[in-house]
Amino acid sequence: MKSHESGLSYIEVLVATLLIAVALVPMMEALGPGLQGSRIHSDRAEVNFMLQGKLEQVLAESFDDLDDAAMAAGDFTVATTYSDMAASVPHAVFIWRWDVDNADADDDSFTGGEDDILWVRVATVNGLAELQTLISRY
Repeated sequence: MKSHESGLSYIEVLVATLLIAVALVPMMEALGPGLQGSRIHSDRAEVNFMLQGKLEQVLAESFDDLDDAAMAAGDFTVATTYSDMAASVPHAVFIWRWDVDNADADDDSFTGGEDDILWVRVATVNGLAELQTLISRY
């Protein structure tokens, strides 16, 4: 009487291993973009948190100090002394008086600004990210 042992032959194991190895290559390559996207998101989140922190730091200053910094800069396109180009994420801080009522009728928010409302912008030096807000003396 002959007994049949059940199980896999050497050839079946070799073919199964080969199929798994061939299928793993594209699966591993498919993970690359996901990992890269995760790294990009992490970098952008770090920049955003840094900008938020800097904006909060600037907004904690007295209104008069911020107005003085704006007037010292001389224009809304000139970075103020609150900027930090040596930071891990180099950034510039722009402050200028905001023209709320458009009394000069030129439709430019940066000319004829009131002395009680300031525009504050914090931006990376590469221009890829920024935050801005308005603050009032009152």
